[in-house]
Formats: sequence, structure tokens, C-alpha cells
Amino acid sequence: MKFKGKNISLGKNVKLGKNVRIGDNTVIYDNVDIADNTTVCNNCIIGEPTKDYYTNKNYKNPKTKIGVNSLIRSHTIIYASVKTGTNFSTGHRVTIREKSKFGDYCMIGTMSDIQGYVKFGDYCRLHSSVHICQYSEIGNFVFIYPFVVFTNDPHPPSTVWKGPKIGNFTQIAVSSIINSEVKIGSNCLVAANSFIKSDMPDFSVFGGSPAEKISDIRKIKSKQVSGMHYPWMKNFSKGMPWGKIGFEKWQQKKG
Repeated sequence: MKFKGKNISLGKNVKLGKNVRIGDNTVIYDNVDIADNTTVCNNCIIGEPTKDYYTNKNYKNPKTKIGVNSLIRSHTIIYASVKTGTNFSTGHRVTIREKSKFGDYCMIGTMSDIQGYVKFGDYCRLHSSVHICQYSEIGNFVFIYPFVVFTNDPHPPSTVWKGPKIGNFTQIAVSSIINSEVKIGSNCLVAANSFIKSDMPDFSVFGGSPAEKISDIRKIKSKQVSGMHYPWMKNFSKGMPWGKIGFEKWQQKKG
């Protein structure tokens, strides 16, 4: 364990792994477990208590878990009961509310807001200024681009909250709105500035407001190689586990 910063506040039952680095003015509340080789930068809050902390004298902070090799950039706030996988990272000024769960290698961009009770798979990438509503479920290898908004209330204001569900390998382009209860299949593409209010089947492209089906994603030609671009995994490997061996060989090795 190695502290580099000044004015660090540690609560009770905080566990810090090997080579954990903590920046200036960071607050870590009770029952936080930060795994090996993680960096928490300046002015972060980890294990932020829920509202009961301010009214219930018997309040006990739920356990918060930050995975191995994570990078939490400055001014990030992570609430109590959040659990992240390995190699988790955030941009600056990210907020992650309670009971959110992340798989391995997830990246959350600057100014993004995760409103809690959300499930992410592995290798999800959220770019800057993304809003994910409560009770959303997001699969593996899902990329969500800037200014996308997920909603969970079909008739606001109400107490019927059901977030969208997003399948594996789906791409959601900039400034799109995903309506409550919508189910988007795997290997889908949501075009920029779309309003998705109905379910999308696997391998579909939807666009418009309200969005309609434009095409089968497998009919979109690539601008970087000869042939079709999608499924994108065959033509994109940056930061992906299949690396230089390619997606198909990686799948075979994975079993």
C-alpha cells in the first residue's frame, strides 16, 4: 500500500490491496475494498453513503468493491454497494450510484452518470456525458457514445421504473434516447440522434425519431477493408481481448 496524496480520509474496515495509490483530498467511506494496483486520483469519493446515512443512526455502509488494476480519475463519486470487475476505469467527474455492477474491462467516460441498480457485462465502453437510468441491463462489448440517454419511466412521473436491456456487441451512436422497457438485441446499431421506443431484433439498424428499421447490419459495407463492416468484431480489435489473433480464433480458444 502506498499513499501519494494529502488530506486523505479513510473510514472503518477499508481494505487496500498492494500498490494502491490515492490522490489528494479523496474520501473513502466505511467497508470499501480496493484491490491491487488500483489508482484513485484526486478529489474522489468511494463508498458514498446512501440517504439513510443522514437519518438512520444505526446505518451501516454496504460493502463497495473496486477490482484489480482499476483507474478512478479525479472527482469521481462511487456510491456504497457498487461492485466493479478488473481493469475498471472512469473519466473525470463520473457519478455511479448504488448497487451498480460492472464486469471486467469496463470504461466510463467523463461526466457520465450511472443512476444505480444497473448491470454491465464485460468490455463495455461509455463515452463522455452518457446517462444510464436505474434498472438498465447492458450486455458484453456494448459501446455507448456521447450524450446518449436511457429512460426508465413510461409515464412520468410514476413509480413504474423499468430500464432498457441491451444485447451483446451493440453500438449506440451519439445523442440517442432509449425508451423505458425497450429490448435491443445483440449486434445492433442505433443511428445517431435516434429515439428508440420499440424493440430491436438482433443484427438490426434503427434510426430516426421515432426510430424505424433501416437495414440488416450485415449489409453495411466497410470503409477500412473489403467487404462488410459488421459484425464489427471481425474488423476492430483495439483494446479487445482477441487482439492480433482475431475474433474468430479468440472465440475458438474461449471454447
